[in-house]
Amino acid sequence: MRILLVLCVALLLQSCGEQTARRPVSRTSSTQIKESIQRNKERVALEEAAIADYLEQSPDTFVTSANGFWYTWRNQDPIDGETPQFGDEVTFSYDLAALDGTVIYTADELSPRTILMEQEKVFTGLREGLKLMQVGETATFLFPSYTAFGYYGDENKIGSNQMLVSNVTLIDLKKQ
Repeated sequence: MRILLVLCVALLLQSCGEQTARRPVSRTSSTQIKESIQRNKERVALEEAAIADYLEQSPDTFVTSANGFWYTWRNQDPIDGETPQFGDEVTFSYDLAALDGTVIYTADELSPRTILMEQEKVFTGLREGLKLMQVGETATFLFPSYTAFGYYGDENKIGSNQMLVSNVTLIDLKKQ
């Protein structure tokens, strides 16, 4: 019994010692972060230069969006109507091509597609582009990789950091 009492007192005294902070298993140096930031800035600059060349050669007039992509209207309704908002069901058709014109996915492969806005997975540029459109309108979008599929691509036909051109038609809109 005395041994048990001595053991309990010893454990109690041991647990009252100062706690020391644990060190992280791995550290990322600020140098690595700075290098990553620099690489991303260079990638964005290269993509914007490639898009600027594309825009110079294109006979169409493109508008810069606040979301980091460019677009031009193929068929636009001059009367302001309803555009998709959060939770609305939209049906649209679209295709995807590389900036050099190489077709990646045809409209027949991808369309028609019906989604609930901002509740189902579509890449950022397409989701934000749909929000600009009314039923029956068609637009051509230029998406830098960071508004498209980014570093990973779609793990099928779209490569890493690939810029995309897409013709999108909003077929139907059901407000929720």
